[in-house]
Amino acid sequence: MASLRGPLIWGLLTLAVAVPIALAAGSPLLAWRDGVYIASGFAGILALALLLLQPLLAGGALPGLPARWSRRLHGWVGAALVALIVLHVVGLWVTSPPDVVDALLFVSPTPFSAWGVVAMWALFASAALAAWRFRFRLAPRTWRLAHSLLAVVIVIGSVVHAWLVDGTMEPFSKAAFCLFVLLATAWVIRDRRAWALLRRNRRPPTARPERP
Repeated sequence: MASLRGPLIWGLLTLAVAVPIALAAGSPLLAWRDGVYIASGFAGILALALLLLQPLLAGGALPGLPARWSRRLHGWVGAALVALIVLHVVGLWVTSPPDVVDALLFVSPTPFSAWGVVAMWALFASAALAAWRFRFRLAPRTWRLAHSLLAVVIVIGSVVHAWLVDGTMEPFSKAAFCLFVLLATAWVIRDRRAWALLRRNRRPPTARPERP
């Protein structure tokens, strides 16, 4: 039974990622969209799919993948996330610059825009922190806590953004996938005890007994 655990997890993960993308690719709404808009939309969908992989890689939860490679892939997937979000925003800019400007200024009438912008800036901040953590000489506790806090903002903002967008993604598969992303992120953050680090940093130092 243990030998089937790895293939089963990988199979379920593949289905969780592939089904929403396949259903979005078959959406009838694509018939009225131009190529740039479609590419921009699918860049966002792929970015959402990678958000499911990120916590699993960070937590070393994927069977058969050594911890060293899991951490390295976590960094590569983070870079791919940044690239996909840039493509997503640039594509939207090409199709409708005023909408992108309104979203960046938080004056867009569509509520999903603000959630997406907050998640985008949190992602950029997380990538910058990862790139400069050694230059800033961040302590491991500080790095893990900051990275975890930004990850929470990224995931919540992205999930709410995706859920509020009435686009090519099929509603039920999108809801299930968003739930998977939230659960995976919550499980890994709890497992890595990021909040325990915050409480530990706030704990007052214990008084040393006086020597007689």
